[in-house]
Amino acid sequence: MAKGRGRRDKAVRRQYEEYPYPPRDPADEHSRLIEGSPSHLDELNHYLFSGNRDFSKPFRALVAGGGTGDAAIMLAQHLSDRSDQGTVTYLDLSSASRTIAEGRAKARGLTNMEFHTGSLLDLPDMGYAPFDYIDCCGVLHHLEEPERGLQALDSCLAENGGLGLMVYATLGRTGVYPVQNALKLMIGEKTQSEQVKMAKELINSLPESNWLNKNKYLSDHKLGEDAALFDLLLHPRDRSYLVPELLSMLLDCQIELVGFIEPIRYRPETYLKNDLLLKPVKGMDEGDKAALAENICGSLKTHTFYAKKSSNTAKTVAKFNPEMIPILKDKNPDLLVKALSAQSKLNVGFDGESHSFNVPEGAAEFVAVIDGQRSLSEIQSHFSLNWQNFRNRYAATYTLLNGLNLLWLRSS
Repeated sequence: MAKGRGRRDKAVRRQYEEYPYPPRDPADEHSRLIEGSPSHLDELNHYLFSGNRDFSKPFRALVAGGGTGDAAIMLAQHLSDRSDQGTVTYLDLSSASRTIAEGRAKARGLTNMEFHTGSLLDLPDMGYAPFDYIDCCGVLHHLEEPERGLQALDSCLAENGGLGLMVYATLGRTGVYPVQNALKLMIGEKTQSEQVKMAKELINSLPESNWLNKNKYLSDHKLGEDAALFDLLLHPRDRSYLVPELLSMLLDCQIELVGFIEPIRYRPETYLKNDLLLKPVKGMDEGDKAALAENICGSLKTHTFYAKKSSNTAKTVAKFNPEMIPILKDKNPDLLVKALSAQSKLNVGFDGESHSFNVPEGAAEFVAVIDGQRSLSEIQSHFSLNWQNFRNRYAATYTLLNGLNLLWLRSS
């Protein structure tokens, strides 16, 4: 068992040395910043620090399994934009991936980063002081023992800190594992480039009955990028999680789920409109609701979420209170106001599937006055309403837009 594990560890490292993933060119940093979830600074502040974190004070972040640098570069840039007190530590097995990430940091002139090559499993012995925040995306599901990896992250997380994690979701990856298994039976000791060639030939030969062909939500094997193809179908070791399996792993590691991103995708009422079907949902806990939504939806390819130590009893998610400042994800209300004003339904695409949501009364007028500076109490005054009437009128808009991950809260 140990010998097999060692071979797979070496194979994982070899994959990312030859095929750094995702493919990135440092020169592109001059024209764009790649942003996403988790680890967007305003997003993690909303979910992990009740919107109250002051980023002008020291803030230490770790990106464990940093790959070619998307999360680390985004975090470092966001922190640099706020002050000179935030730092990002990058850690990854692959020196090739690290070189790309370092090149991206250099292109941006970021000086608040440090880079290390190594395994996150060794974190307990690396002597790092506790981090306020740890990002670990696309890594745990590639470990022989994901629980051990989660425990390693926990060992260097501050008591009041938080985690931003992503693991593969089972149902949206329907078809991946049978093709992986087929390739493992055929590739033998072939080189990685030979494996890619064989995978391409197999994809072109798959009958229509194969589940990978039937899964319209997966496209990595169609992008023409060898690194993406290898990561999807030739990875030496990966697994996926249903919501109950994920929650069980967190529980075993004394980690508590704070919230999934995008929250609305984990709500059964997003998919169920019939009162007979919705009635049993009311008595469910949040974990069962998320599991139900996952099973009904069927297209979730990843679970992205925030988590904290179970021993951290502080309230973490920001609340719709007068002193909080609403922040739009893209900082630009115009397009959203236009969409909310156009019709009574807002159509949103998830994995290419359109879902329709009722536009709450007054949604457009509420979004139109969000500038990232005014607090909810100041916006309340703008509308000449008392707090209770203001809350009653606009809470539904907040719930919808926060559920779509378009709106967060922070303190003044």
